[in-house]
Amino acid sequence: MKAFTYERPATVQEAAKIVAERPNAKFIAGGTNLLDLMKLQVETPATLVDVNRLPLSQVEDTAEGGLRIGALVRNSDLAAHPRVRKDYAVLSRALLAGASGQLRNKATTAGNLLQRTRCFYFYDTSMPCNKREPGSGCAAIGGYNRIMAVLGASDQCIATNPSDMNVAMRALDATVETINPDGQTRSIAMADFHRLPGDTPQIETDLKKGELITAVTLPKPVEGTHIYRKVRDRASYAFATVSIAAVIASEGNGRVGSARLAFGGLAHKPWRVAAAEEALVRTGSADTAADAVLKGARGYGANDFKIPLTRRTLRAVVAQATRA
Repeated sequence: MKAFTYERPATVQEAAKIVAERPNAKFIAGGTNLLDLMKLQVETPATLVDVNRLPLSQVEDTAEGGLRIGALVRNSDLAAHPRVRKDYAVLSRALLAGASGQLRNKATTAGNLLQRTRCFYFYDTSMPCNKREPGSGCAAIGGYNRIMAVLGASDQCIATNPSDMNVAMRALDATVETINPDGQTRSIAMADFHRLPGDTPQIETDLKKGELITAVTLPKPVEGTHIYRKVRDRASYAFATVSIAAVIASEGNGRVGSARLAFGGLAHKPWRVAAAEEALVRTGSADTAADAVLKGARGYGANDFKIPLTRRTLRAVVAQATRA
């Protein structure tokens, strides 16, 4: 690990200003991802800005009937929160499916949003990676790509977003709140927060330099059965091969009244397709919905299996919801 400067600002605006003004500065909270990357010298920040003491750890009801989750709320606390368990169960289940108890006790809501890919080649500094070193190439294309994307990828990068929480947040239509060094705030729809790789895979989110996440807001709850199904290589402490966060309202006899479907393990961002949800409501057919989700899907050899696996997983989710 390389030497770095450590700062502990007193306000959110001060934190944002330090990161905006100093070259190669990073925010740190739980550090469950960043510290690993620093040890491997994938990330080599010159300054770490510790935001743990900022007043961003509250979970509060909103006037609209939703929930506002502070950026520093720990994953374990969020999963156990009474309102999350009651009204946003898909989020609680997704959080509990991630990592380990020890990591969930440290990891934060904002940190989970910003979690970086687990691509083998991104972590291996001896290999080319356009995300780590733009222009160097993508070793995963033509390499061992079992965990890589089948949707939304590009010739520059086929990595996936590793977060379970992000998939549930996308299904729930979450909004990310931020503040910049000038004190200006903005709200970013979860649909727009993460970027597809395109020609700039090193740019992963819509955040600007120095912009600090302060909270995530959920709209009022929607009716339906909340399901988070995660297919992985082992029962715990593993990233999703394919995952689905679903809120499905059943009308009985296999009919679907409404559906929200977000997919993990398939793309550079949580994947949600409105046409798939509409198809499921219209036809009740998981296969018809899967056709819409998988439109344009492409495997790269070792990950070809993700395409039929997504279809089978969606069938299981719909069957569970419609018999509940």
